[in-house]
Amino acid sequence: MEPTKKQPARIERALAALVMAALTLITGANVIMRYCTNVSFAMTEEVSVFLLMVLTLVGAVSAFAEGRHVRITLFVNSLPDTGRKVCNALAWMCNVAMFGMLTWLAALVAWDDYSFEVTSPALGVPQWWYSGWLPLAAAVIVLRLVLMLFQRRGKA
Repeated sequence: MEPTKKQPARIERALAALVMAALTLITGANVIMRYCTNVSFAMTEEVSVFLLMVLTLVGAVSAFAEGRHVRITLFVNSLPDTGRKVCNALAWMCNVAMFGMLTWLAALVAWDDYSFEVTSPALGVPQWWYSGWLPLAAAVIVLRLVLMLFQRRGKA
């Protein structure tokens, strides 16, 4: 869909700020600990990778909501208005399909982690604590895309 008016993404921005702050604190504490004692926290890499995944998906939700997602518009902008609408609708459908598949497949991975009682390598906690957030975040992106469609249809 064509980004005519930017949607507010206050919740997504606040969540991204919290995740970035936690990531900075954890990584900073590990650097200081390693510098002062030559010993690092084994869990920081595990938690950092998880937080980076959450940050990436929260950033994607925010970008979709504000109409700032990366797009190549050289070809699309040269089309007439109808062609642009078709291309934007096709891009929207591809995004919904891709994140819908990600939701489903990530849910299967999280279920496997849960049912086979996989534990994380550093902390030994259940792996689904980490993998369970991916389908949730991808589903939020799908929900945000669908809501954007209804908001734009209501304004048209």
